[in-house]
Formats: sequence, structure tokens, C-alpha cells
Amino acid sequence: MSEVVEELPAREGMDYDVVIVGAGPAGLSAAIRLKQNSPELSVVVIEKGSEPGAHILSGAVIDPIGLDDLLPDWRKNPHTPLKTQVTDDQFLVLTEKGAWRIPNFLMPKLMNNHGNFIGSLGNVVRFLASEAENLGVEIYPGFAGSEILYGEQGEVVGIATGDMGVDRTGAPKENFTRGMELRGKYTLFAEGARGSLSKEIIAKFDLAKNSEPQKFGIGFKELWRIPKEKHKAGLVQHSFGWPLSADTGGGSFLYHFDEDLVSIGFVVHLNYPNPTLSPFDEFQRFKSHPKIAPSLEGGERLSYGARALTEGGWQSVPKLCFPGGALIGCAAGFVNVPRIKGSHNAILSGILAADHLIEAISAGRAHDELLSYEESWRDSPIGRDLKPVRNVKPLWSKFGTYAGAPLFGLDMWTNALFGFSFFGTLTHGKPDHAATKPLSAVKPLYYAKISTKPAFDKLSSVFVSNTNHEEDQPVHLKLSDATIPIKNNLPVYGEPARLYCPAGVYEVVYRDEAAQIDPRFVINAQNCVHCKTCDIKDPEQNIVWTPPEGGGGPNYPNM
Repeated sequence: MSEVVEELPAREGMDYDVVIVGAGPAGLSAAIRLKQNSPELSVVVIEKGSEPGAHILSGAVIDPIGLDDLLPDWRKNPHTPLKTQVTDDQFLVLTEKGAWRIPNFLMPKLMNNHGNFIGSLGNVVRFLASEAENLGVEIYPGFAGSEILYGEQGEVVGIATGDMGVDRTGAPKENFTRGMELRGKYTLFAEGARGSLSKEIIAKFDLAKNSEPQKFGIGFKELWRIPKEKHKAGLVQHSFGWPLSADTGGGSFLYHFDEDLVSIGFVVHLNYPNPTLSPFDEFQRFKSHPKIAPSLEGGERLSYGARALTEGGWQSVPKLCFPGGALIGCAAGFVNVPRIKGSHNAILSGILAADHLIEAISAGRAHDELLSYEESWRDSPIGRDLKPVRNVKPLWSKFGTYAGAPLFGLDMWTNALFGFSFFGTLTHGKPDHAATKPLSAVKPLYYAKISTKPAFDKLSSVFVSNTNHEEDQPVHLKLSDATIPIKNNLPVYGEPARLYCPAGVYEVVYRDEAAQIDPRFVINAQNCVHCKTCDIKDPEQNIVWTPPEGGGGPNYPNM
């Protein structure tokens, strides 16, 4: 392998004022603001998906505060993808057989969804990409950022995209194309939750040393078209409770929007303790609930996807700047957990970073730290959104769903009314993988096979996610130690990768299945929907997610 690398030609390079990794809401918003206020700046955005929006997955009920700042006339634009406003806002607690609704007057004002819009965040991203290109931003989809480029003083000077046309052994194929070096005065990382380059940056510059561990959830989403008589445009329904146990946090959403479309989703907090829990199967159980299943009856599932989301909030945001660049969007961790919203803060962070970049570049600076960006976010609308809910996740994790919910409800009210918390600012304590208990300490969970709609299996779900990877390429899911899955994870935890993965990527296969003799750990990398859950939840932190060849992965049409 080392001989192959030595023979590779040198990369070609291009220089820009600003390089942005990730064409999501944060990255595109930064690019748009840069060109709005400084048209002379050269700005490039790379995106690992086949097009902007291809890897975007979110509910989504969108707070328009970010769009209003970025594109004040977006509502009048005939191409706007957001056309459905919230008309009915419901909060439910599910039991196994029924549900009860929390009266809206008991919910703090920050939880009110009226004035928000329901739609596809993927289509919002496509809309933003069009706006960015009209301003002169260069966008290169199908190019994954695979390497960070550092200068002589250790500062970030850009990124390199991955080589294309490499076979499984690492050797160039006939269609081999060398990656490009994209160098900039500053580089913004907008990769979303647990991005591979952002993870490297946070570790290299020790950006999280004064922050709590980042917390994560895994979010599932399906898009359905339902009969017209069942459709209630503008209905937003959130719930928690069944089917999750009290010691496992999570919740669900069901949104009616556009022409007979319904988004249905389920989130499981990744600090769940039981290694035999299957988030995918819990999602299928949820859809069978008597309060949920009738909404989907007679409908057609159009798409499926899954994605990790950041949940640490206020106290888990790392230092945002480092020599040569900054973190924006979900790479920084700006999701508001109880609101189940992050796109508005992603857009706002892109705008905020862009404003400080313009100031720095106008002053002739390059490759230094954007300390003014770091110092400003907590007093910005982002900080004002996250601070009042900072204790929701810790209280939920510490006291469980049914004891924790009244406590974090009270905490949100005192923050909303008086600007303070009885709890101060609570800590998260430990990362999600450390919450996993051994098999000996839990009661194993078993899932009955559900063979009728609205439930589906993993492989048919991956099929409607339009996931595709070039098979003859290096496996992008790396094991630090290939012996750990069978030697450690299987006897101690039952190898939870086969359960927490939402796409059937990981399997334990036996030479003799009945006798369970000679187990092997199998990685079906072609199935990967790029959710990053394995990188987060593996109890031994042995799985490392890296970007595959650009353009691979899911191709979500309107998620």
C-alpha cells in the first residue's frame, strides 16, 4: 500500500479566500453571506453527496429566523421550498395502548411551533445552493473532504478531496483521478454531526477541553404519501414515552405538509444503557402504535433515512475557532434538543462566522484564529436559543423520562420567565459509548418480527434510501483493532453494532449458525447511510467512520 501511495502523482491545487466543507444549511449560509457582503471574495464549497441535499435528513419543522436574516424575501421567492406553516401543534405522551395530550398552555413559549414551517430540509439546501451559485459561489458535489492540509506552524491551510477510482486494496484503477488540494485563507467545517474532519480538528487543537462531552442521538425518518382524507396540512405532532423504557431517552415526530406528504420520525438518545436495544426496531414498534398507525394506513412509504444528531447543547459546544478556520452548524453542536431543531442555528452560525471572516480578510489576516466569532456566539440568537434548555438533556439522562420530564419542564419555565435555573448548568458526565452496560447487567430485549406495514425491515429500508457505493473501493468503515468485535464486544455486549446500525452494515456470522461456532464480524459497507452512529456508540471506540469515494451513500430526494 505504501508503494502505491509513493507512485501517485502530485495533487493539483486551487487557492480561495474561503474553503467550506459541507453544503448543508450552515456551509451554504456562510457562503451566501460572504458573497452578499463581499462579492469579490472567492468561495468554494465541497459536498460529499452526489448533489447538495443528497445527504440531508431532518424532520423538519423549521424556525425561519435564520432564513429571514439571510434572505429576507425568501417567502416571496416562487422557488421557495417551504410552503406549509404550522396550524396545529400537539404534544403527546404515549403509553403502550393509548396516549394523553399535554395541554399547550403547559408548554413554555419556546416550544410553540406556530409561525414555523414544515418541509424538506434537503429541498431547503437545494434552494440555498441555487442562491449561492447565483452569487458566484463554486459548489463541487461528489467530492469528499478526506484530508486536512496544515501549514508550517500547524495552522489549517485547506483540505484535500479524496482520490477517485481506487480499488479495495488501495491501488489505482483505470478511471483513477487524483484528489484536489483546495487552499484557503480560512476553512470552515460544516460537515454536520460527527464529521470526520471536524473530529480530527477538535482532537488536534483540543477544542473540547473546556466543554462537556458531546452527546448524540440517532434519528430515523420516513417520508410517506397518505390518502387525501387523512392529510391535515400544518399538523405537527411530537411525542415521547412508549415504546422506550424510562431509562432510554427519545421521542418522535409526525408532520403533515405539502401535497399529502407526512414525515414520520423517531429519535433515540445514544446514551441508552442496554446493548441489546435496537433503535431501528423501536422505530418500527412506534409506527404500530394505535395513535400513529392509522395516520399511515393506505399510504405509501417514499423514502427512509437515518442520521446522528448532536444533543449536548450549550455546555458541549467546543471552542469554535482554531488557527486557520472554524466550526459551524452541527459540527459545532447547535441543536436545540427539546425543540428538535437545529437548522435555524446552523444557518445563523454560518452567517455569524461569515461576518467575522469578512472582517478578518478585510484587515489582511489569514490562517489565524477567529476569536471574535468564538466570543460572540453565546450572546447571539444561537446562545439565546440554547441556554434556556441547557439542562433538559442532563435531567433526562439522570432521572429518566418520567421523573426527568417534570424537572426539565420546570427548568425551561424558570428560564423563560425569570432567566435563571434552580440547577445552574448541569454536566453530562460521560460520552454516550461509556453508558453501555455489559450483558450481565441488563435484561436482554427481543424483537418480534413485524411483517406488515407500516413496519419494514432494514434492507428494504436501505433500498428506498437510494444508497449506493462503488463496491470495489477501500472499506470506509475502519476497525482500529480487527479482533475487538469478536474477542471483546461479542461476549461482553453481544456485539451491539449489529443492532445500533440502522442499515444492516454490521453482522456476526457463524460457520455453524445453530451451534454458533466460529463467529466472524462482517462489514457490509455498501449499505452505509452515513449516519455515523457506529463511530459514536461502539463501546470500545474501535470503529472509525471515514468518507468513502465522493458521491457515495444515500441519495435522499426530498428528506
